Order: sequence, then structure tokens, then C-alpha cells
Amino acid sequence: MGLTPSDAGVLRLVGRTPGLSQRSLADRLGAVPSRVVPLIDSLEARGLVARVRSKSDRRNYELRLTAEGRKMLVALRGIAEQHEAELLAPLTSEQSAQLGNLLARLAGAHALDPDLHRDMGRE
Repeated sequence: MGLTPSDAGVLRLVGRTPGLSQRSLADRLGAVPSRVVPLIDSLEARGLVARVRSKSDRRNYELRLTAEGRKMLVALRGIAEQHEAELLAPLTSEQSAQLGNLLARLAGAHALDPDLHRDMGRE
């Protein structure tokens, strides 16, 4: 697929929150804005993300997935679901649910962003 984990996380976050600004994205990722710019530049150059001038604040750009970005996100979701099914195959459905609840508790305790880490609210 040619994506890094950072690329995939940004695609997921922009897909879940269309119109996010680069500064807001940096805040959500816990990164300085200067580190996010090359990441967005790369995704934009590959046709996965577009910067669109904000209608409410013309000084800012909103980030949106392109049609190719949406296709990539769907493909990533399919791969993640397959991987999760393979990983959890040895567990019963009850054990899988218990693991999900425990991981959600850990994620919440460490203030992980629910838009970057799916199914965090399983309790």
C-alpha cells in the first residue's frame, strides 16, 4: 500500500473529522505543526488528501480526503479487520470482548485519541 503507520493514522483522523486544520491535526497527534506539514505534503502529492481553503477563516486550510484517499481508507479498514480477526482467532468471543474492554481502559488511562484508536469505548 506504500503507507507508513503515520500516514494511515492521518488518513483515519482526516476521514473521521473532515475539515480538520493542520494545526488541529498536529494537536491531535501530539506533534509540532512543522512535523505535520511534510506528512500532509506527502499525502497530498499522492492524491490522498487535499488542502481546501477554509470558508470560515480564509487564513487556514481544511484537510479532506480525496476520492483516492477514501478508497485507501476503505482498503486499510479491510486489512485491519482481517488482521484483527486472525490475531483474535484463538480467543472466545467473551475473551475477545474482555480484551477489548481492558485495552479501552488502558487507552483511556493514557489519554489516547479515540479517533486514532478504534473501538476504545467498548465498556
